[in-house]
Amino acid sequence: MRIVPSYVAVLSVLASPAFAHPALGTGSSFDAGLVHPFSGADHLVAITLVGTWSALMGGPARALWPLTFLIAMLGGFLAASAGLQMGFVEAAISLSVVALGAFVAFEFRMPVMLGAAAVGLFAFFHGHAHGTETAAVLVPYVIGFTTATGALLLVGMVAGHCGRSAAMKGLLRAAGVCAGLVGLLLLGGVA
Repeated sequence: MRIVPSYVAVLSVLASPAFAHPALGTGSSFDAGLVHPFSGADHLVAITLVGTWSALMGGPARALWPLTFLIAMLGGFLAASAGLQMGFVEAAISLSVVALGAFVAFEFRMPVMLGAAAVGLFAFFHGHAHGTETAAVLVPYVIGFTTATGALLLVGMVAGHCGRSAAMKGLLRAAGVCAGLVGLLLLGGVA
């Protein structure tokens, strides 16, 4: 089970330190959607941390928060595709990385519905970033990025489940701190 945190670390290193948001109109295929969440630290880290945090909390959060993330992400995508303009999407995404890193690092507990609302808000901004990259709602692209997001959520959930042991808990806390620092760098425009 030690392979999961190693996998997350490798994915984080391989991700481009820049935002995962290419120029408008560059994503239209299943492949483009599938690759998108892996193309930048902001999406890769935040999505994985949602899965990790939900597994650490256990109970209904384990299933509700990842499902909420997927649904709200699709809502953000549709809103952006329909023309909703938002000027602070990148900052909100960076703040989501900081917050989720802190939530994992400190095993922050909150009521399940409040956690779902936080995860949903974060996901909406991530989805909005996806939606601004396509000229229209393109089903293959949506299926691609939803599939990749689901896979990253699952990796995070497995890592969080494995993180219940004392040794793994320390690794997850360190990963949460590192993720929060990455979020701060993204927010400051350094990365």
